[in-house]
Amino acid sequence: MSTDKVTILDIQQAKDDNRKLTMVTAYDYPFGLLADEAGIDIVLVGDSLGMVVMGLEGTVEVTMEHMIHHIRAVSRGCKNPFIVGDMPFMSYNTSIRDAIINAGRLLKEGGCESIKLEGGVDFAPTVAAIVKAGIPVQGHIGLTPQTAGALGGFKMQGRDAAAAKQILDDARALEDAGVFSMILEAVPAPLGKLVADAVKVPVIGIGAGPDVDGQVLVTHDLIGLFDKFVPKFVKQYATIRKNILDALTEYKAEVREMKFPAPEHSFTMPTESLEELENLLEE
Repeated sequence: MSTDKVTILDIQQAKDDNRKLTMVTAYDYPFGLLADEAGIDIVLVGDSLGMVVMGLEGTVEVTMEHMIHHIRAVSRGCKNPFIVGDMPFMSYNTSIRDAIINAGRLLKEGGCESIKLEGGVDFAPTVAAIVKAGIPVQGHIGLTPQTAGALGGFKMQGRDAAAAKQILDDARALEDAGVFSMILEAVPAPLGKLVADAVKVPVIGIGAGPDVDGQVLVTHDLIGLFDKFVPKFVKQYATIRKNILDALTEYKAEVREMKFPAPEHSFTMPTESLEELENLLEE
């Protein structure tokens, strides 16, 4: 990818050229800016913010208002990456009409360039309707966090032949519905390759092995900022949480020991002004 604005055509061209796509999450301006400066291709403002930013147990409680708020912040920092906004739980499950309206809100009020929603064959009609309305859609199959409870928890999907075939059917249904790409989460690596080979649109994996068209990780996992649990498919490229905790602990100690602020961190007043102030106080 170049330093120019990434488009859907660029994303498709990457697959056609066998060039791996890079995708990470961002939830605010600083992380959006960092992803931009790092040259990441796609930035997802994911509903995973419910866990890593808001402290919730899952993603179900995340609302449209939450998503719009965070997408706006990321959009201010992300100029070159292609920005995807996550459709929160029940924003597209009730009706196709609701799905189109809420997808439009993420673009109009949030400022992202496409939306992502979970589900395969069952949600293909919804995807097709949103695409027909002029809104680009990224699919999400395999492990779908919003409905993880119905799948037996946060576990690998596609373990047996029947389950793997269903995921392949989901991928083909989403392609037929018009997605420009799809995320494939927590499946055996051989199945990841089969899915990527079965469809023409890019398949971006998270725990789907190396033979898909790109990779996505939650940034807070990638940098070791969120350590409540670390999925098997995560590689921690840094452990920022420890650095931040050490800095806060040192700050606390220096304040209590009156080592901070030091003279170089304090403002001064001209001697004559200080003397004039003292005279005024004595009057």
